Amino acid sequence: MFTQNHIKFLEQDLSQKKVLVVGDVMLDRYWFGDVNRISPEAPVPIAKINKIEDRPGGAANVARNIASLGGKVTLLSVVGLDEPAQVLERLLKEEHVDAILKKDQSISTIVKLRVLAKHQQLIRIDFEEAPSHEILAEALDSYSAIIDNYDVVILSDYGKGGLSHATKMIEIAKIHGKKILVDPKGNDYSIYRHATMITPNRSEMCDAVGSWKNERELQQKANRLKDELFLDYLLVTRSEDGMTLFADETYHYPTFAQEVFDVSGAGDTVIATLGLMLANGADITDAVNFANFAAGIVVAKLGTATVSKPELINHLTQHLNQ
Repeated sequence: MFTQNHIKFLEQDLSQKKVLVVGDVMLDRYWFGDVNRISPEAPVPIAKINKIEDRPGGAANVARNIASLGGKVTLLSVVGLDEPAQVLERLLKEEHVDAILKKDQSISTIVKLRVLAKHQQLIRIDFEEAPSHEILAEALDSYSAIIDNYDVVILSDYGKGGLSHATKMIEIAKIHGKKILVDPKGNDYSIYRHATMITPNRSEMCDAVGSWKNERELQQKANRLKDELFLDYLLVTRSEDGMTLFADETYHYPTFAQEVFDVSGAGDTVIATLGLMLANGADITDAVNFANFAAGIVVAKLGTATVSKPELINHLTQHLNQ
């Protein structure tokens, strides 16, 4: 439930506290075109490309969401020594993200290329390589050196190898008294033990604990996982079913989404909003409420997108006036 106090909270200067985002970055490249015929070479559509658009993806999308909401954010990650890395650096600078991108000349920057026609995705082509151990060790050293400058740490794990030192990073964050939020990947969540919070989506939660038949079984599995990992909070994002927070109690948040156009990047918006709100002193239930509302806005947009602070305030004001 929102009140005018929530709008007042958003209207304050949210850049006084700083958030550090660490994880797998990628360049989301979109080729937009028209399809009017089938290729004579094979039974596939011919896309005549008329527009190309690049957007920061993965952990970079988390960082740009924080900046868009008025937060102060630094991104620490690994890229190649190539054109996509240069594009990422330029885009992040334009979106007021302070980026520390370690250059690994042995790899190519991760690129996800999507070809779309009439807002329908025809194909996605991925270019990716895991970073070297040497560059990851260098990133860990940088992390240790700068962590005291930040109030909240977010680990954005896309399973591309950039968070091989996740366990060590959580350990360092706890020693320095920092809240650490994790968007997890894979089925072994033991590497995230002692994090403040993890935010799996429904599919990721199933990978970690198995499926569930009803809400009671989900609650049992979630609380068991939370206890095994010594988490303060566990948030399961559930698409059209909203979100469920497992804390001292269980809190369910129905979705605010009016129209669902593209869910890619919604998890980035959720953890970005959570991190920024917690850094600025929001309690956990309010932080999740803001994150849920922001996600409801971003899923109505195409591709990896952000929610701006004025946009969030405007939508929330409309919601309160309904």
